[in-house]
Amino acid sequence: MDRYAAFKNLTFSQQDGVLTVTLAPATPLNAINGPLHTELAAVFAAIALDKSVDAVVLTGEGQAFCGGADLRWLRDMTPAERDVVFAEGRRIVLDLLEIPQPTIAAIEGSAVGLGATIALFCDVKIAAENAQVGDPHVRIGVVAGDGGCVIWPWLVGAGRAKRYLMTGDLIPAPEAERIGLIDQVVGPGESKAQAEELARRLARGHRKAIRGTKASVNVLLRDAVNQVLDTSLALEKETMASDEHHQAVLAFLERTR
Repeated sequence: MDRYAAFKNLTFSQQDGVLTVTLAPATPLNAINGPLHTELAAVFAAIALDKSVDAVVLTGEGQAFCGGADLRWLRDMTPAERDVVFAEGRRIVLDLLEIPQPTIAAIEGSAVGLGATIALFCDVKIAAENAQVGDPHVRIGVVAGDGGCVIWPWLVGAGRAKRYLMTGDLIPAPEAERIGLIDQVVGPGESKAQAEELARRLARGHRKAIRGTKASVNVLLRDAVNQVLDTSLALEKETMASDEHHQAVLAFLERTR
């Protein structure tokens, strides 16, 4: 576990070849701030090199998976910081896609924005029945460019993806399961236990066969990433520099004061 000692906004526990990674920043609903974003850009490459890990569970601390970006962080971001963030954002998606171990998201509460993207890029998605998933980038005047425009069409088709990405609506877990956005709905508070049970089963399986099967399927997903991600990130970066985005963030923060 020494390789994870430098991470301060993620916590780690490991048993029987299963590594559970928990988003745990000091923000409401585990919202992503600068330090957590930087750690997410590094953690998946570190796990990929960890020979003691045969399966990964990704979850959030407390009552939420991840509430998306901390809008105070977005409000105060400088152009130079934005350049770094978008380089990190690309790395988050690519490293999560390329991690060889099977990954399982355990979703309690909200998985929103980049939080939803991270959960949906996992190989298996297990959500509590009171969870909700959504990508409301458009509600603060930006393109859903940090992976949402890749993974939503991959999972639910272009038509449904455009509806939900253009409205930013949050989807209750039972409906998300019905349309194929997530894979299994369980009782409140049970997602982590169910995810770890499946992870232990995979960790006990034939490593080369499981990893090879994942890698083969992900060739198709990687093609989608190659086609879409750079364009969507560029468009998101453009909209993040707009007055429309700035005013939308300020208005949202004012309403929540």
